[in-house]
Amino acid sequence: MIAGGCALIGGLLGGPPGIAVGGAVGGLMGCWATAGEFRPLPQVLMELPPSQQKKLTASVMAILSSLDWTDVAQVVALVMGNATLQQQVTAALLNYVTKELRGEVRYGA
Repeated sequence: MIAGGCALIGGLLGGPPGIAVGGAVGGLMGCWATAGEFRPLPQVLMELPPSQQKKLTASVMAILSSLDWTDVAQVVALVMGNATLQQQVTAALLNYVTKELRGEVRYGA
């Protein structure tokens, strides 16, 4: 269920490259701490203003720019089939959330 939600969020964050982001971090579960309230990471990402969405998308596109892909399905398959790329995309997302948004991500089921 999380993977589909993240892919949808990814689409909001930048079209086809954004969907790749969502697919790559589909297994990532997190919470965002604001005023003692925890929110799922996908919800936080959906609520980002356009300027922050663009900044996050740019950081992930820096990783994906070295790949040769022509459509969403292809880039998702490339990322999901490569543990190093998955780690790089996940790290970019976590870095953005912790440094830019000053959030806390917790892993859990």
